[in-house]
Amino acid sequence: MSLEATPASIDQRALRDAFGRFATGVTVVTTVDGAGAPVGLTVNSFSSLSLTPPLVLWSLDKASSCCPAFEACDGFVVHVLADDQEPLSRLFASAVKDRFAGLDYQRNDRGFPLLPGTCARFQCRTAAVHEGGDHLILVGEVEAFDHTDRPPLLFWGGRYRHVAPATEII
Repeated sequence: MSLEATPASIDQRALRDAFGRFATGVTVVTTVDGAGAPVGLTVNSFSSLSLTPPLVLWSLDKASSCCPAFEACDGFVVHVLADDQEPLSRLFASAVKDRFAGLDYQRNDRGFPLLPGTCARFQCRTAAVHEGGDHLILVGEVEAFDHTDRPPLLFWGGRYRHVAPATEII
């Protein structure tokens, strides 16, 4: 394995493939725009950050059509998708303009969309937004959360994956 590459010489496709070796959960992050319309997108860069205070983070491509809404919002909801919610992930990753059309969802007391049937939801106040190359890093302070025992949807090697029971080691 060579570590001689410099940032200017890195093949971005190869780098993306290497990043894809790290399995992640799949989330949909939602908020509202300045007019109160729901906004959301599929994100796999979600991570817990701190228990005290309770913080999470995720990153957003600056070129995303959702970027202005998330830059201006004072909060968001991270939905950890369940194993059977691949169609929801695909919808929120698509170029569809109104991703909420026909969806059954509620709004929390701040007006942010809450999607049903997820493994977990983290309702957050935006605590910080940091520059991170071609992305923004959003840090949220968890104000409320809920979770279930449903298995999560995973993403690895450029494909959706599903949790399989571990085999016993004897």
